[in-house]
Amino acid sequence: MEFNNTLANEYEKGIRRTLPSYDAMLRLIQTFYHSTLPDKADMLIVGAGSGNEILQLADGRPDWSFTGIDPSESMLSIAKERLHTLPNTLSFHQGTILDTQLPSIKYDAASCVLVLHFILGYEEKLSTLEEIARHLKPGAPFVLVSKYGQPGSLETELQFDLWRSYWLQHTKLPASDVAEMEKSIRSLSFMREEDILTLLQKAGFTKPSRFFATTLFAGWVCFKEGH
Repeated sequence: MEFNNTLANEYEKGIRRTLPSYDAMLRLIQTFYHSTLPDKADMLIVGAGSGNEILQLADGRPDWSFTGIDPSESMLSIAKERLHTLPNTLSFHQGTILDTQLPSIKYDAASCVLVLHFILGYEEKLSTLEEIARHLKPGAPFVLVSKYGQPGSLETELQFDLWRSYWLQHTKLPASDVAEMEKSIRSLSFMREEDILTLLQKAGFTKPSRFFATTLFAGWVCFKEGH
């Protein structure tokens, strides 16, 4: 999905309707990092988007530095504009973790929030997570949030029913627009939770624990292998 300026702004407006507990999710991620990292840390944000995550994480942590990666120039432009007054050290790279030349440091933590379901192939998903792990210090905390489930299964279809009803009840969009949006969502790459946990293990992460789930989304905290 190409995030041009219009779509980037629509994403920013729509994410809290698509994911009703979006802000609570960000606060939980913040709590996880605040409880596992020192006052000074270097963080890698894969899928920095419009900067919401960095804005949340930087609160109360002026000595944390952030390296943000995103393939969308438009999203990064929004992030730079929103975050330029922060006291933190910030750097941004347009691209994916697989085609970006990052500094030769090992990061204290990383996140990959609402990115994995845009990567359609299994091997590319695995390569993405392996590359994140390669840039982390042993034992570094990591957060993954993604769409999950198995479209066609009873459980996931019931979640789609709830998601659809939420949009119809809490927005002014006509049913035809919601149907088109659902079609786009179904074209993304869903994975069952057990397969995501296997993927994390293969990529070099341990102690995965689901900390968050809302309709079609879930999140896991874990740690890079080693001490």
